[in-house]
Amino acid sequence: MRKSETSQEQTVINYIINGNGAQYEFIVRKYNAHLYKIGRSYNFNHDDTLDLIQETFIQAYSHLRDFKGRSSFQTWLIRIMLNNCYKKKEKASYKHEIASQVHDNDTPMLIQSNPDPSKIYHNRELGKIIEDALSQVPHEYRMVFALREINGLSSAETAHLLELSESNVKTKLNRAKKMLQSIIEQSYSPSELFEFHDIHCNNMVARVLRETNKI
Repeated sequence: MRKSETSQEQTVINYIINGNGAQYEFIVRKYNAHLYKIGRSYNFNHDDTLDLIQETFIQAYSHLRDFKGRSSFQTWLIRIMLNNCYKKKEKASYKHEIASQVHDNDTPMLIQSNPDPSKIYHNRELGKIIEDALSQVPHEYRMVFALREINGLSSAETAHLLELSESNVKTKLNRAKKMLQSIIEQSYSPSELFEFHDIHCNNMVARVLRETNKI
């Protein structure tokens, strides 16, 4: 993240801590899609993912004073989301509700030189193929792939979040790519996976702000 973005983000956080809770909309809109991709990559369905996102944003809001900046705010927020996903998955009542849907300087494996956005956005059938393919990849490889390729985190950030070494992250990422290689079209970008449309973003902003106003 660029220094100017980090500075803007910290300014917003300071405003919120000092009582201007409405500024939290900036945070929710900025990270909605990132958290959505995490939940779906964890193999939760759409509705459960939205619940997890809301829970994560509310927890983060309640503990903003605990954010010390030792890692990026994005990393801190994703850590909360991952913890919530893990706890939900571990609960027996949810074990049968999980839906089966779903670098350093190297080029991501699925990026084409001249992508056609309209073709990507409207090819829902391809999106389903990609989600199904990812759901078949073992969890430990799928999460590395999701953080690195879909959310664009660095190897160091991914290693920190998943409590792995950077070399292990690179090994698992390469393995995940090989697993997907035979079933995913090479001409599509992973950033298009599990697209979080504006309507969902607006709804999430309303949900989160409604709850944080009670805190």
